[in-house]
Amino acid sequence: MKAPPTASVVIPVYNEEENLPELLTRTLAACRLLGAPFEIVLVDDGSRDRSPALLGAAAEQNPGEVVAVLLNRNYGQHAAVMAGFEHVRGDVVITLDADLQNPPEEIPNLYRALTADDLDVVAGVRVPREDSWLRKLPSWCVNRITQQVTGVTMHDYGCMLRAYSARVVRAMLQCTEHSTFIPVLANSFARRTAEVEVRHAARSRGASKYSFFKLINLQFDLLTSMTTMPLRLLTYLGAVISLFGLGLGALILVERFIQGPEWAAQGVFTLFAILFIFIGAQFVGMGLMGEYIGRIYRDVRGRPRYLVHEVKGVSRLAAP
Repeated sequence: MKAPPTASVVIPVYNEEENLPELLTRTLAACRLLGAPFEIVLVDDGSRDRSPALLGAAAEQNPGEVVAVLLNRNYGQHAAVMAGFEHVRGDVVITLDADLQNPPEEIPNLYRALTADDLDVVAGVRVPREDSWLRKLPSWCVNRITQQVTGVTMHDYGCMLRAYSARVVRAMLQCTEHSTFIPVLANSFARRTAEVEVRHAARSRGASKYSFFKLINLQFDLLTSMTTMPLRLLTYLGAVISLFGLGLGALILVERFIQGPEWAAQGVFTLFAILFIFIGAQFVGMGLMGEYIGRIYRDVRGRPRYLVHEVKGVSRLAAP
């Protein structure tokens, strides 16, 4: 009889000392229901509270099941997940947030969905989502823009509760860019994807690490690291504005001959408004170009995406 695929659970942690004891208990219990060898890789993303100490203790108390990867400073959620991917050994890799808003009890459902149909990516869709409208509205905008930009229709790109095949994870690790949006990157390598509904809970302890402005920055990362569509849209916009300017110029010239110079003098402020539109378009274009040039600058330096300070615990899974 063929052995079941092994499982790895990757959890990025940042200042979650209040949630960690319950998170570890529930995640271990959920993984033990898989009926397959598993490991839990917890990545501390430069926490300033007691999270690193708690992760180290968990690795000592659960040998072979828990591995703690401690980064030397905060690099961001997606970089922390990539650091976890570097240390996984399982055939199925499941990502999970540490805030307990995505219940760890959903891990077996994602595992079965991925392995039963030989899928490459299984994405969770939070139903119902227990967040305020201040969080739902920016997330809705991110989801809609992501669908339009990437052409991949998934309903909840902000849900970290996802399952990936090991081959997709290995493909993502070969990508060296620093600005990474993992759900979109994974879909670019996936042959077959699916979505499953997962439960969602309101945050009971701690504070969210994503403010409104961080969500905006995340959208800039997505637009400039995964597609060149903004540059193409800028080209289209420039062509439309130029045609509009030529048409308006021709109209002013014709009306000047028909109505006389007095009529033309009355359009001075309109011309100033048009000038401001052109100047604004130029600044938007320069800003977008600056985003791309800045990312090129960061990537060509070849600096590592993150630096691991220490790894505690050894997985029981065999090395791939």
